[in-house]
This record gives sequence, structure tokens and C-alpha cells, in this order.
Amino acid sequence: MVMPERRFRYLSHTADISFVAYGGTFKSALENAALALLNVMLDVRKIERARIGTKRRGIAEKATSREDLAWFLLQDVLSIVDAEKLNAFGMKVENITETGSGFSAKAEHLYKPIEKDLALLSVKAVTPSGLTVEKRGSGYSIKVIADV
Repeated sequence: MVMPERRFRYLSHTADISFVAYGGTFKSALENAALALLNVMLDVRKIERARIGTKRRGIAEKATSREDLAWFLLQDVLSIVDAEKLNAFGMKVENITETGSGFSAKAEHLYKPIEKDLALLSVKAVTPSGLTVEKRGSGYSIKVIADV
């Protein structure tokens, strides 16, 4: 039996939420970081199981480092879900391009237009301090602290 790859794990933190997301690529690690963040904010399992079509909302970011790109995209997840009351259950990174001045990414929020509020916990911000991106062996890890 093949065990599924671990997508993220939560870490103990005195006052906030901390997690590490993993992926075989930087792109998949970003998607898993978004999932870990959304899993704190919303009842992701109920949203995924809802028998209603999935909608998408595009986002794009540019940054000078992988850490900044991760921070910008995760802040987008947080702010768009909060402002638009999206019942999001994931983020699909379409592409990441490395340029001479840094990185750019295009992604989509995956959500379902459910009338019911499925919020769990209010997250104020993704903190840039302590956010790390590491290339580890055959993949990437992204460590995140979210202010609650």
C-alpha cells in the first residue's frame, strides 16, 4: 500500500498558528501552504464535499524572492477569502516564472459559492518574519506563521 505524501503539518506556537507545507516542487509546496492556511480559516472538508460546482478566482503576484512570493500569495488567500467571503478550499498555481529580477506567479483560488458561512478561525495576517522556503532533497518546504 502506498502512503500519501504529507502535504503539511502544524507546529506548536505560543500564540499564533504555525505550519510547514511540503511539495515535490515549489509550486506544489505553495498549493499545500495555501491549503494549510485555508484549513485553519474554513471547514475545507465540508466545502470540498459540497455538491456544487467549483469556481475559480485568478490572482497574480511578482516578488524578488521565493519567500516574498509565498508571503504575497498567502496574503492574497487570506485577504480575498476574508473580503469576498469565499468558501475556498484550495489554490492552484498555474505557473511560476523566474525572471532576472525575481519571480512571478499566476494562481487561482478554488471555491464553491455556498450560502452557508463555514468560517472556523479568524486569521489576521501571514507574518513575513519567520516565513522560510527551503529546497530539501527532492522537494521544497515552506514554514509559515499566521497571526490569529
